[in-house]
Amino acid sequence: MKRLALLALLFAHPAVAAGCDGLAGTEQMRIELLFGRVAPAAWQAFLASDVTPAFPDGLTVLNGNGQWRNGRGVITREASTVVLIIAPRAEDLVTRLNAIRDSYKKRFHQESVGLVIAPVCASF
Repeated sequence: MKRLALLALLFAHPAVAAGCDGLAGTEQMRIELLFGRVAPAAWQAFLASDVTPAFPDGLTVLNGNGQWRNGRGVITREASTVVLIIAPRAEDLVTRLNAIRDSYKKRFHQESVGLVIAPVCASF
């Protein structure tokens, strides 16, 4: 059900397209992936092997501090890494994002990887 809702968001948002009228921008998707922090070398290897090949046109990596309630109901505070991607709508977008999330969870034994996605007007 979650994948169907995400697909609906990806392919039906006329308000954003109308919001780009007259601007030097195009309708894109703003994607934020929220990762628990791992060792710098391990992160760089993951970024190079999983994220960059899926989104070779560019991305931004931000470091921060976050908190979340884990599956046992305990609030966990930890250093975090946010990957910000602006990308066009594409049929394989959900597949690429889920592959990144699944790989990270498996490789680094993480319970989850957050995902925020919304249609935007972007210009570069």
